Amino acid sequence: MTGLFDSVDCPGLRIGGGSVWEEWVMPRRERYELIFADPVAPAPDAEDIVMVHRTESSGPGGHPVYADDTGIVRAEISDRAEVRMIASGGHQVHASTVRARPVA
Repeated sequence: MTGLFDSVDCPGLRIGGGSVWEEWVMPRRERYELIFADPVAPAPDAEDIVMVHRTESSGPGGHPVYADDTGIVRAEISDRAEVRMIASGGHQVHASTVRARPVA
């Protein structure tokens, strides 16, 4: 099994992020909730949730980039809901624990 940012290059066909298989067989979600958990928060289930929607951009791994309405919170999300946060400005420090939950 490969991870989010693993890919295999085949001449004429991209296999891995954004492959023909993923685009035609595995439809992409339009919206996700990004769940930011603080491992040192006093409350054990302390979470912040941000709603993001799919943009026209692709991230470094070839997966779609999702953003909140302000465009400040941006993340590349794979078809397996693996998350890579993308900086939208300088001096951003991303949470170490981020999950993506599909929204119907």
